[in-house]
Parts: sequence; structure tokens; C-alpha cells
Amino acid sequence: MILSSRLLASTMLSAALLATPVLAQQAPFDAGPANAPDQTPASENQARAPQPDAPASVTSEVVAEGLPQLWSLEFLPDGRMLVTAKEGALHIVTPEGEATEVEGELPAVDSEGQGGLLDVALAPDFDTTGRIYFSFAEPRDDGNGTSVAAATLTLDEAGGASVSDVEVIFRQEPSYDGGLHFGSRIVPNEDGTLYVTVGERSDEPIRDQAQELESGLGKIFRIDAEGQALPDNPFVETEGARPEIWSLGHRNVQGATLDGEGRLWTAEHGARGGDELNRPEAGVNYGWPEVTYGINYDGTQIGEGVTQNAETVQPVYYWDPVIAPSGMAYYEGDEFPEWQGAFLIGGLQALGVVVLHMDGDQVAFEERVPLEARIRDVKVGPDGAVYAVTDDSSSSIIRLTHGR
Repeated sequence: MILSSRLLASTMLSAALLATPVLAQQAPFDAGPANAPDQTPASENQARAPQPDAPASVTSEVVAEGLPQLWSLEFLPDGRMLVTAKEGALHIVTPEGEATEVEGELPAVDSEGQGGLLDVALAPDFDTTGRIYFSFAEPRDDGNGTSVAAATLTLDEAGGASVSDVEVIFRQEPSYDGGLHFGSRIVPNEDGTLYVTVGERSDEPIRDQAQELESGLGKIFRIDAEGQALPDNPFVETEGARPEIWSLGHRNVQGATLDGEGRLWTAEHGARGGDELNRPEAGVNYGWPEVTYGINYDGTQIGEGVTQNAETVQPVYYWDPVIAPSGMAYYEGDEFPEWQGAFLIGGLQALGVVVLHMDGDQVAFEERVPLEARIRDVKVGPDGAVYAVTDDSSSSIIRLTHGR
């Protein structure tokens, strides 16, 4: 358990972050030279979109610190925050920054490398059922893999919480003995179905399975509340294909959210360059590793060095150099009128929140809110403020409000 007295007595993450005005970078934003300067966007504003003329003035405040290394945050109906600790525990954090570990037994997690207890999401009927979902790197006899479990979260009158009826409902297959690219985000739909994003496990040649329908690596899945494939999924009738697959050709999707129309959008890690914003559609191939922007970490070209072809769909937007996207939210609130309808993406490499202003389904402007910290998750709170989770051996939660 994390003692609330420890949180209240500890010093804030940084004096510069406490109630400090943070002005987003002015247009045009330049993140530095591209890793693949010879690669060109397929359309206007597909990369390095201009900054808005009037970026928002943002004030940041650390509302909780001294937490274990966190991966995900979800707001409960009463305004408290449910967070996952990478090491394998759930915690409840109050708006005042007091944290309590959730009681009950969770499955074992493989927390080496990029593994651990990862995303958490509330079911649409949480108010009546208490049902939650969480993803984790599951240790298996033949390695590990991303799995999704369901459980009942019970909140008690004293402010504590416990989980029960824990059941693994879905497993990414095949397993692999590695510590990279687990994904993963869980996005519930109002009809009770779930989108689940996973990675392709990074290594060569196994990453090539992102292109194979019989493999669950490098895919986005669409399943029901019990973990089963939906009958109208695009490959249900395809012989040998995994019926849960929604889209393919993904590298490592760690950001996902629904827009105001209920459509799925994702943010995906590239290698050196090639981070992507996508709107994944049923049955569509997004190219990895055969078609992509960016280069390998050793400086060589990826595959044939192809950035577009007729069999795959272009990303809506891409970054070179990368922002390392993890955690994503669609802004609908009163606190930031300038951000209405924008996507907010946590940047592990960008060290802040990346704000994408949209014009229809295209990026019109890109805004950066520097926070001098790796941002693992981003959520819009019930108060309209934006909450960013820092990624380090000890995590903090930062609240962003308008600097009027």
C-alpha cells in the first residue's frame, strides 16, 4: 500500500511544474532533422503540420507523486482515479493525491522490459456492474504475450476498493520469449464491444507476422465482453485467419481512443521516425514492416525502404523524428476551448503532451505542451482538465488547466 502521508509530505515533482504557466511552442514547430530526410509525405500536412496561431496557455500542477511506475489512468464516476502500476497492482488515487492499493488477487505479470500491468478501462455499464478490463504481459510456458482480463471492482464507503471475479478473457497468440512491444490499449464501445491493440514483439523476423492473418502479432482486435470475435469482423470467414482481427500491419500501438463520432483512432510507435496517427478501419493493412516511414535503429532502411503502395493505407499523420506516443484522449470539455475536438497524445520522447487539431479527418495544426517528463498516459477529467501520467521508476500525475 502507498501511504497517503507519504504523498502529502513529499515535495512536488518540480517547483517549475507546480502552478506554472506552460506556453505551447509557437508555429512552426520543428522537432529537428528527420532521420529519413529523403522520404516525403504522401499528402499535405501529413507530417510537420504548422502550429496554431494562438496556442493555449497551460498551467500545470502536480496532484500526486511518489507513486510506483504507472502505465494507465482511468477516471471513476466519483472523480477518483484508477491507475495501473507496471509491477502488477491497481491503485485508487483521490483528487487530493492520496493513494490506496486495490485489494484482491490479480494475475501474475511479466514486468521485465516493456511488460507489466498495462491498460485499464471501465465497462460502459460500470455504474451497475462494477466491471473493468485490464491488459497485461502474461507469463506463459512458451514465453509471454499480451492478455486481457475482466474483473469486478467494488468501491467501499471508506474509500478503498477491491477486485473479484478476475478472469482472463483474451490472449494474444502466439507467445514469444521477449520483453518488447506488448501494446496495449483497451477501448470499450458503448455497445459493450472492445478494441484491443497489441504490438508485433519488435524482433526480426517475428515482427513480419504483423502481415500474417494467422498470427495475432501487430494487430488491432475487436472482441465482445467475453473475449470472443464479433460475427461481422472482417476476417471471420477467411480460412486460417484469427477472427478477432480488426486491422493489421501495426508495429506497437500504445495510444487509442474514440472520437466524437465513436470511431477508433490510434497512435503507434515507429522505429527511428515513423510514429503514426491512424483511424483503423475494418480489414485494412497499415503496412508494417513492409511499408513505413522512418528507418531502423541501426540506421539502415526498413525492408525495401517503401513508404507507400497500393495494398496498404497511409497514416493520417506521421512523425520523424518521433514523439514516442503512449496514451491518447479525445478532448471534449470546457476547460480548453482551443482544444475542442483535438487529440491529446502523451509523448515519451516529446516530454509532454502533443495536441493535434483536426480539420475533418486530417491534421490541421500540431501543438506541443512541454512538461519535461516522459508522459505515459493522458486522460480528460470530469472537470475538463487534462491529466498526464509521468513515466519513471516513480510516477506523478500532472493536472493541466487553462492559464487564463
